[in-house]
This record gives sequence, C-alpha cells and structure tokens, in this order.
Amino acid sequence: MEQPSHAGTFAGTDAPLVTAVIPVRDRAGMIGRAVASALAQTGVSLEVVVVDDGSTDGTAAVLAGIGDPRLRVLAHAHSRGVSAARNTGLAAARGAYFALLDSDDVWLPEKTARQLECMRARGLAISQTQEIWMRGGRRVNPGRVHAKPDGFFFEQALARCLVSPSTVMLTREFWLEIGGFDETLPACEDYDLWLRTLLRHPVGLLDAPLAVRHGGRADQLSAIYLGQDLFRIRSMCKLLARDDITDWHRECIQKELWRKALRYAQGCLKRDKPEEAARIMELIRTAGADHK
Repeated sequence: MEQPSHAGTFAGTDAPLVTAVIPVRDRAGMIGRAVASALAQTGVSLEVVVVDDGSTDGTAAVLAGIGDPRLRVLAHAHSRGVSAARNTGLAAARGAYFALLDSDDVWLPEKTARQLECMRARGLAISQTQEIWMRGGRRVNPGRVHAKPDGFFFEQALARCLVSPSTVMLTREFWLEIGGFDETLPACEDYDLWLRTLLRHPVGLLDAPLAVRHGGRADQLSAIYLGQDLFRIRSMCKLLARDDITDWHRECIQKELWRKALRYAQGCLKRDKPEEAARIMELIRTAGADHK
C-alpha cells in the first residue's frame, strides 16, 4: 500500500489522512469547543466524526450549526455508552490514522501533525502525547504516579490507566488487529484497551503537551462510577482467559488482580455488602487467578 503523504490524503484517494473521533452525550456547552479544536488542526488532511450517543439536551443543535464539510455527525437513537460511541465512530472513519478526542477536551492546533510525524518517524502503531490538566478552570499538575511512560509498560498499566484517550493516535491497521472498546464495560474501557494493546505493541510518547484535559465535573465517568476497580478486575479476568499471554504477563496480572480484588472486597465489607465481597472473590477464583 502506498504510504500516505504528511499533509495530503490517504493512498491517493479523496479520503482524509486522519480521522478525529469524538463521542458525546448531553454536552451542548462543550462539544462545540472540542470540534473547533479538531477542525483547527494545521498541516494535515483531516475529517471529524462525532457520535451523538443519545443526547437529550441541545447537543444535536450545536453540531447542526457547525458548517464545515469535514464534520460528519452520527447518532445513536438511545445511549449505548462511550465504548459503543467510539466504536461507531471508528468503524465509520475513512482515514489512515485515527485520533481520539473526548467531548470535554481540546487539542492544540499542531497536535495532529506533530504526532503523525512522530509516529511515522518511529514506526509506531499507537502513540499519545503529554497534556495540560485543567480542573475547575485552573491548571493543575499531575502527580508522579500519573507520569506517562514510553514503550512497553504493561506491568505499570495494570496498576492505573497511563494512557489518556484525548491524546491517542493509532493506525487503521492497528485498530483492525486489536479490536474495539469493550461495550460491556460502562467505565475503564480505555484501561481495558490499553492492556490489550500492551500485550503486543509499545505505546509511543510524544513528550509535548498538545492536548488540554478538563476534569473535576460531576458528569464524568470517574465521578459517576466510584467503584471503578470492579471494571478493572473484570478486564484483568478477561486477560487471564487469553491464550497469547506469557507466564510473565500471567504473573503480573494475578498479582495486581488480587491486590485490587482484596481492596474492593474490603470496601464492600466496610459498607455492609458481604455478598458483593464474596462475589468478587469468587469471580477471580473462577478466572483462575492464583494468589501471588
């Protein structure tokens, strides 16, 4: 296949080189800003695919008012969750490269072109950039535990999510190989995908803050789903069932799985939920997790 040019279209066709995929639900006050930052990317041929996941506010009207032919809007009749929305957008993407952007975040204008150049120079299938953190309208500094590695960091990624969706770019070939986001997970769907990725691929890091991450709001998944270790536990149990993990992978998974399961079970007992504590311990035993 012909290599796509840096600023042109994909493989000599009319398809854009990069597709930005933005899932959204009930964020009429933010989606315009996110889309504008994607459309403002410089030095690259780009389309923007927004998937409206059953919004009931004015989100659809905001999107309808954006008169740019590079924007395509798809819609779910009813909310199916962020994983399904991203999967719908990625399935419709026409680019050689895909870039993810959450509806409450923004990109700096040079983000896509610089990341594309980095990926092509290093032969990467997936990469992320650094980001600026904003909380309550003020810039904050991430802690050391959130420092982004470069390369293969499977063991570190088991402990916490170290890849930020709004900074990620990946190749079409990678997406076809790795599969979509798990639509059975209401949260931590990105944690699950990055673990599957790191079994096979390094995640490159462009060490420059090229996205702005806005946090600290009650409508974010991290605030809605407080017991998120449950979804991480489910993800790790799935990994143990795979036949392409090594003994080292298995040992790492089991160690972190027991740590998270015990912490989750202890929290359940403190909240007088012994049945849930027993259920989660049975889940990891059924998955074949030896206590390391």
